Amino acid sequence: MITCYLKYVVDPYKIPEFEAYAKMWLPLVDSFGGTHHGYFLPHEGANNIAVALFSFPSLFEYEEYRKKIQDDPACQAAFQHANDTRCIISFERSFMRPVFA
Repeated sequence: MITCYLKYVVDPYKIPEFEAYAKMWLPLVDSFGGTHHGYFLPHEGANNIAVALFSFPSLFEYEEYRKKIQDDPACQAAFQHANDTRCIISFERSFMRPVFA
C-alpha cells in the first residue's frame, strides 16, 4: 500500500472554496480504487496549510489513477474549480508507506 500525502498552501481567504474542492475529490479517489483518508483544513496555527491523505494498493495503481483522471469529467470539474477560484497557491506531493499494528 502507498499513501499520498498532499500538503497544500491555500489562500486563507478562500478556505470555503478549498473545502468545496476537497469535497469534490473525496468520492472521486474512492471511485478510482483508492481510499481517501480525508482533507485536513487550517484550524489552529498556520492559517494557510491544508493536508490530504489517500491510499492506493500500489504505486502502479496510483499512477493508473493519475492517467484516468485526465479524461474524467468530474475530475476535470474539480481541477477547474481550483483554477477558477484560485484557492490553491501551491502543493507538495509525497508518498509514504503506512505502518499498522
